[in-house]
Order: sequence, then structure tokens, then C-alpha cells
Amino acid sequence: MKGDKTSGAAQRGRQAKAGPMDHDVRSITEQLARLGVSPSKGLGQNFLIDERVAERQVEFAGITKDDVVLEIGPGLGVLTRRLAERAKKVVAIEMDRKLAENLRPTLPANVELIVGDALEVPFPEFDRMVSNLPYSISSPIIFKLLDHRFEKAVVMLQKEFADRMVAAPDTDDYSRLTVNVYYRAECRLLEKVPRSRFWPAPKVDSAVVELVPRAPPFHVEDEKLFFRLVEMLFQQRRKKIGTVLKMKNLMAAEERSKVPFVDLRIEALSPEQIGELCNAVHALRAK
Repeated sequence: MKGDKTSGAAQRGRQAKAGPMDHDVRSITEQLARLGVSPSKGLGQNFLIDERVAERQVEFAGITKDDVVLEIGPGLGVLTRRLAERAKKVVAIEMDRKLAENLRPTLPANVELIVGDALEVPFPEFDRMVSNLPYSISSPIIFKLLDHRFEKAVVMLQKEFADRMVAAPDTDDYSRLTVNVYYRAECRLLEKVPRSRFWPAPKVDSAVVELVPRAPPFHVEDEKLFFRLVEMLFQQRRKKIGTVLKMKNLMAAEERSKVPFVDLRIEALSPEQIGELCNAVHALRAK
């Protein structure tokens, strides 16, 4: 009997510890079971189970009734419905057809749901983007986003990826992504989101990031050349810049001697210095 009482107390203790997220996990698993869907690693499907995070994302975005909001990967609509309450219109792009078919009849009238790959579907005109991005497409989506006009983006990303977006020069996280983001937008980390806030829990933590487009903070003569150099040099980030320029047959030895920073590695240069390097290469190639 004593053993039974202890077991009952332990069980009641476990029940007492159950919180809102336990309910959300049950809700998600039940919905997916009805659809015959299992979370796909290939599609990066990790469902947010802490609705307070979604509420903060909406607050961070500062959405008004005049805004058109873009969402990538609405999943089961946890974030979508909150966006619809604030926005004039929400355009949500979902790749998983079963999830989209389940979601469509439950959405408010001001939500347009597009079934397709967000990497291939043309983005509509939008004012703000709020999304929990699948890890597998974070990089190409961010580059695609930066090619569009918008006022603000609030996106949840893998924490390691977010760290690369705001990294300082001469650190392991400093990358092509860092330079491209810095050239086009103000970027800051808003909060870290533990992996326990998702189901199934991913192997890494996430972070909510804000992007606000702005004019480039430095001038480059040829943007296409600038982005090409950034990509090319970071592919060989451990080699000296002069060595990479030689490997790629971009400049003769005499020309390379007139370019700044050739004895340094790209990871040691600030974005502004990379711009200076680009302008020097452009000037010599224009002669």
C-alpha cells in the first residue's frame, strides 16, 4: 500500500508539472495524426509549441492594419492567425500540400495561402515578413528576401545561422552572409528560443532576428562585382586575398600589387574594407 501511495503521489506530481506546452504538443500530434503526416526532416518541420514566442514575434514586427505580411512555412497556423488579427492581409507560402489543405479552411478571410516552394514562388509585394523559417532553406530565403523591398522582417532561424548574420570580422561566424546582410540591412538578435519550444525538438536552439532594410553604409562602384568578390573570397576564406585573385585569374601580378589588403585573408576585413578592395579591383579592371 505504501508503494501504491508513493506511486500515486509521483503521478500527481507529474500531472501538476504539465503545462500549456504539453497541451500544445498533444494538439499538434493529434492534428498530424488525423492528416497522416509525420514531421519531415527534409522540409525542416519543427512545430512551435510555445505560443508566447509567436505573440512576441508579432509584437516585434509592429504590424498595422495597413500592412501586407509575408509568412514562409505557416505549418499549422499558430503564427498565421495572430498575424491576420493585426494585418490588412497575410500571404502565407506552404510547401507541404497536406498541411496546406488542412490549414486553408481554418484561416481568416484576409489570409491568402499559396501552396509551393518559397524558393521558387515569386514573392508578392509585402510590407513586413514574419516567419519561422525551416533551417534547410534559411540561407537562400534570406538572400531572396534581401532582393525585395520591405519595411521590416522578423524571422526565427537556427541560432548558429543567426549568429553568422551579426558576426564581427575575424571570428569563425563571420561569413559571406554577414557581409551581404550588413550591406543591405540593419540586423539584430531579438531573443534566443530554446529547442524545447518546438516539437519535435531540433538538435539546436533558435533565435528571433530583426532585419530593417537601409541604404548601404559604404559605396561600391559595381555591386555585381562586390557580391561576386564576397562570394568568391569567402569560398577560400583561409587563403590570402592575393592568392585567391591569382587562382581565379582575375588580375595579373602587376595589378595585384596595386590592390589593398592582398596579404590578408577575407575574414580579417570589415565590410567597409571589402568595399574598398572591390573599388580598387574595379578601377584597375576599367583601365
